[in-house]
Amino acid sequence: MGVRSWIFAALQVSIATALLVGCSQPAANSGQAQPDGAKEQAGQEVRLKMVESITSPQRTALLKEMLTQFEAKNPGIKVDLISPPFEGADQKITQMLMAKEELDVLEVREFNAKQFSMNGFIENLKPYTEKWSNYDQLTDVAKRRATWVDNTPYYIPNGLYQRVLYYRADWFKEAGIEAPKTWAELLAAGKKMTDPAKNRYGYSFRGGPTGWDYALIAMWAYNGTEVDPSSAFFLKDGRTLFSTPESLEAMRYYKQLYKEISPPDSVSWGFQEMVQGFVAGSTAMLIQDPDVIDGAKEKMQEGTWATAPLPIGPSGVAQQVVGGPGWGMTAYSKHKPEAWKLIEFLSDPEQSTHFAKKTSVIPVVKSAAEDEFYKTGYFQPFIEMNQQPQTFIDVSRPVDYKGWGAWQSAADKEIQSYLLDQLSAEDLLKKWDEYWTKERAERK
Repeated sequence: MGVRSWIFAALQVSIATALLVGCSQPAANSGQAQPDGAKEQAGQEVRLKMVESITSPQRTALLKEMLTQFEAKNPGIKVDLISPPFEGADQKITQMLMAKEELDVLEVREFNAKQFSMNGFIENLKPYTEKWSNYDQLTDVAKRRATWVDNTPYYIPNGLYQRVLYYRADWFKEAGIEAPKTWAELLAAGKKMTDPAKNRYGYSFRGGPTGWDYALIAMWAYNGTEVDPSSAFFLKDGRTLFSTPESLEAMRYYKQLYKEISPPDSVSWGFQEMVQGFVAGSTAMLIQDPDVIDGAKEKMQEGTWATAPLPIGPSGVAQQVVGGPGWGMTAYSKHKPEAWKLIEFLSDPEQSTHFAKKTSVIPVVKSAAEDEFYKTGYFQPFIEMNQQPQTFIDVSRPVDYKGWGAWQSAADKEIQSYLLDQLSAEDLLKKWDEYWTKERAERK
């Protein structure tokens, strides 16, 4: 769903995070699988409560259809779906957990999984996944999302949010060039496409909220395999990402993208504006999540646009944070066997792929790579990237560090100051290097 979605939620959850640690004790029997379908077998109707996080009318309707199918297959189980408004959903879920409100299945996000597990709010699913035949059907990326907290499966991903390059195929054909495979080629192509007199620019730049995330993509690509994928604000040798000559070079390149091939007002563009620039015909290229596809299909003529893998940096690799929310179980659920049945049903390869198609996310199961829907067309580059994990590397941000929230707010302003020539690249990186060096030292 892109940074715009989870950053907003992360900021909300960060308000509650300080209250989380130490305010509750892990529920009894946490992590212990219960006898399969005990209450159901005893002839009692079990009523599960389930809450989703990434809500939308279409998604909620789809989930309700799937839950109806689940209930038909499991006559002794009924499911009540709670669908809070997206803007406050994660805050609502946090409040429910803290109050131990009746809840069995919940949508967990990568930025709140650690806090939820630390406070004993969510169940360790390993006793269930060890017996689940479809666990090995999950892709490597999906398994990393499921187990990124303490190498333990706390939830089963329901879809992946990854970025690709969107480009105007008709403009590229007109210019006689191919879709760029590297960052250098992207800049060169963008220059050929840029003609301010015609309101044409090469690139949809994001200089507004969370624009720093695109600067990170460039820095990661320039530093390559030296980056620690488990905490990508740091290198494998312990230094921060922001301390290297490669990052300085990347930041200079990043400013070139803005100054030379992007609309001047894109210094303040967020998600909506950058997508609108592309679909309205002002920009030739856009880097975004799969949720752009449906809108582009609706507003652009078939054949005028296409997708391609992320550009590779001078290091020979490209990194990004792959978002992967999923279904987890509350540690205090009174209906754990039935709750797992529901998670298992929603995560079945057939159901999971159906959900991914309908919600325009990248599927979490290996078998989807053989589905014609993903083998060709706009989704194909996502599958291609996932099949080359040594080149397209999944990394994690340090979202569990105490200073993560404060850094985001400051970074938004500092990036704009840099783009507007009010702050040098050297001074910007020095600030970030000092900040994260201190964060790491305080954490030890």
